[in-house]
Amino acid sequence: MSQVHSHFRVFKGIPYAAPPVAELRWKPPQPVKPWSGVRQATEFGDACPQPYFPGWKQPKTSEDCLRLNIWTPAKSARERLPVMVWIHGGAFNIGAGSNAIYDGESLARRGAVVVTFNYRLGVFGFLAHAALTRESPRRSSGNYGLLDQIAALEWVRKNISGFGGAPNRVTVFGESAGGSSVCLLLISPLARGLFHRAIAQSAGVVYRPIRHRSETWYGRTPLEKLGESVGTDLAEMRARTTEEIVRRAGAKPLNALFDTGSEYRPIVDGWVIPDDTGELFESGRHANVPFIAGTNADEGTLFTALGSPLKSVAAYRDWANTEFGTDRTRLLELYPAAIDAELDPLAARIIADSRFLHGARSVTRAMARKNPAYLYHFTRVNGIGRALKWGAFHASEIQYVFGNLAVPLFDDPATPLAALVARPDIFDGTDRALSEQMSAAWVRFAATGNPNGAGLPVWPAYSAVTDQHLEWGDTPRAGANLRKTELDFFEQAYTRMRAHRWGK
Repeated sequence: MSQVHSHFRVFKGIPYAAPPVAELRWKPPQPVKPWSGVRQATEFGDACPQPYFPGWKQPKTSEDCLRLNIWTPAKSARERLPVMVWIHGGAFNIGAGSNAIYDGESLARRGAVVVTFNYRLGVFGFLAHAALTRESPRRSSGNYGLLDQIAALEWVRKNISGFGGAPNRVTVFGESAGGSSVCLLLISPLARGLFHRAIAQSAGVVYRPIRHRSETWYGRTPLEKLGESVGTDLAEMRARTTEEIVRRAGAKPLNALFDTGSEYRPIVDGWVIPDDTGELFESGRHANVPFIAGTNADEGTLFTALGSPLKSVAAYRDWANTEFGTDRTRLLELYPAAIDAELDPLAARIIADSRFLHGARSVTRAMARKNPAYLYHFTRVNGIGRALKWGAFHASEIQYVFGNLAVPLFDDPATPLAALVARPDIFDGTDRALSEQMSAAWVRFAATGNPNGAGLPVWPAYSAVTDQHLEWGDTPRAGANLRKTELDFFEQAYTRMRAHRWGK
């Protein structure tokens, strides 16, 4: 039973997989046990277990969290409307499909069936462990959260027609970890045929080196070894409480520059992700679907606000040497720092270019060889970005895409951010007009595979020759060669890194 509104219906908390508890903890998602009678679908399910993150209200959590939500404007199952499946962000460690900024009402009013869902996070979603590998028929461990995403898409393929959606017109879209997930689903053999268009917003795991489950890639400790800190006996580990597992897993501060956030994130496991992400895209081993990717102009400011990763010019030079080796001289030329006071904005710029923009351009370039592909750059600085001096910060485009400018991006009343985002001057007429256009372009793309249409800015298709993008800013307009010198440097550096990925 759904919640009925005048122009759409909402179904909340639908289980798409069995609760991953007890013996199903750290196993691929299993089918839901059928129920009899009419199931109430009027309340969101619990979020998956996660740590507190400043600015966002802590949701109610449990391991029984594999639920999805649907907003549909369809009056009957015969309508076959385009379907938009959202994958939430949060560094693969926080977040939920029930977050208010992901409310699908506005997009549904434009004619799309919108789906959001939860997937396992942190240690529950991405634990690599030798004992788990031994028990697996695929000799793989980790990436359970990605397997949840695939299970949700399989549920959509089987069931969305009953909600008026077209199972052959499914767009998967997401931001940050969700955008990274979109890219990983493009190169996962297990996700083939489950979606037909893809949008990656501010994806951070695309072309930069990612870890391997059991091998020493890029000089980093194999994650199966690190997984032993949670325990060694699987029966005992599965018998522990949620809280005990979280405590044993520990937590590290998130830092997009030094990569010192949680060890629990997607990895090369040989099954879900069969090889290095950059190599898979460059060799054409990806789904061939229309594609959009983009980033925000100031992606790095949110991360440096959480704690400066560079404490001194000397530390910066040491990091450059460790991370880039023989390419360090060119890095220091492109991103010079003479005094310590210059390091915070410098770190934010490096994060934006190396962790986000380089990946967006690279995957769009790879996809454009065989598919219609479009690149964007979001530059609108709203009242939050102005007040905090964050510019067009990471995640600031989400409210525009969903048409949810009235929904607070930061909703924890215990933080000063809550009062800031409640101010009436945060968004103005420029923001509202921009949101109207972005929402319409996203839905247009979901419907046709092309974001261009009447009343929308002309968005040129991407090619490596023209290197064009659409700037979503105060006045949307096309541009070209976005930070080309810096991105060419990272492309060369990461290509060399992939060529010498075992050890350093």
